[in-house]
Amino acid sequence: MRPNIIFIVADDLGFADLGCYGGRDAAFGKVSPNLDRLAAGGLRMTQGYSNSPVCSPTRFALMTMRYQYRLRGGLEEPISSRSKGNPRLGLPPEIPTLPSLLREAGYSTALVGKWHLGYPPACGPQRSGYDDFYGIMAGGVDYFSHCSGSGDHDLFEGEDERHDVGYLTDLLSQRAVEHVHSRAPAARAGTPFFLSLHYTAPHWPWETRDDAHLAAEVASNLFHLDGGDVETYRRMIHHMDEGIGQLMQALRDEGLLDDTLIVFTSDNGGERFSDNWPLVGGKMDLTEGGIRVPWIAHWPAGIPAGATSEQLCMSMDWSATLLEIGGGRAHPDYPIDGVSLAKILHDPSQCIERPLYWRMNHRHQRALRKGDWKYLKVDGNEYLFNIARDARERANLAHRHPDRFDQLRAEWQAWEQTVPPVPEDAGVSLGYSAKDMPQR
Repeated sequence: MRPNIIFIVADDLGFADLGCYGGRDAAFGKVSPNLDRLAAGGLRMTQGYSNSPVCSPTRFALMTMRYQYRLRGGLEEPISSRSKGNPRLGLPPEIPTLPSLLREAGYSTALVGKWHLGYPPACGPQRSGYDDFYGIMAGGVDYFSHCSGSGDHDLFEGEDERHDVGYLTDLLSQRAVEHVHSRAPAARAGTPFFLSLHYTAPHWPWETRDDAHLAAEVASNLFHLDGGDVETYRRMIHHMDEGIGQLMQALRDEGLLDDTLIVFTSDNGGERFSDNWPLVGGKMDLTEGGIRVPWIAHWPAGIPAGATSEQLCMSMDWSATLLEIGGGRAHPDYPIDGVSLAKILHDPSQCIERPLYWRMNHRHQRALRKGDWKYLKVDGNEYLFNIARDARERANLAHRHPDRFDQLRAEWQAWEQTVPPVPEDAGVSLGYSAKDMPQR
């Protein structure tokens, strides 16, 4: 029987923020006990990546199972409010997506949380394969007012505004739990569900459940450059973790936990308060800290407990995996770039040879990970690293291994010819600079 599928995506979570990835305890105790248990009961990937070091490009890849560069909106770093009224910068409804293809295969589909792939009426979750939607359209909102950086209220059910009161992380968790209970009878009767739970946590602004008083302060300063601290950040992760614990309990109560595949990741590497150790860099960087992210998969009926894998993979591979496990098929006019990891889930000792490519307009970054090696270019400077031995990317081996360096650079250049070029009007929105904070 095909499993129910829950795909959980955190926002700007660092590689080592979770206890199961070496994260340290907070002053209040364990940061992520439920996710740690999820990892212990399933599969933890140690060489997993995001398609991009910034949010909306990764979300294009998650939805389409293709490199984000194939769509104009995927070349924005990230989509901003200028995409309103510009359908070219959103996800076109005619493009096949993971939820649309799973729906064709017999799944019910829902998104709870962050969309960030364009605005109605041209774009929207229910125009791209989701039966139900509850969440935000923009890239970030205040956790209490639910207003975006432009001051627009941004909490929707379908395409209708909602004025629910509460801390956004809790509202999303509550809605996800309600969705499991509402879909449970049909799931037990043979109609599985696909639930995308895309949290905004731990993305700025830096607000815990007890910080409602900050909403007015950050209304015109959503980047919150003068706020936050490590403990606040960890508490925001903990609130998300509590919601995931409630979701797992709902699955237990409904007798669905064994037959539900839960996948957890982040859309990119961590931002200013995150822990990316031992990696260097963070959000917006193609160094490891910007793209290496947690990947956890839990499915008692299909994945052995306590497993780890060093398989190289990126976001779109997991979408391809869920499509295969759900019995869906790619559209012949839109061949997918993602590689299914289904056999890795069943036998984590297996390995698939799989090169990974990245390109960023920001700082003219380029990267290719192939086996243990990584070619990297930043601001015109080129590097060759043995990631297996030097995950911090400190020892540039380009001159020591010139043949390998030339080969990987040539492979990246050949790959670039297979995707559209970056247009001159592509946007880059960093949100802060060296005047706001020193080097990360």
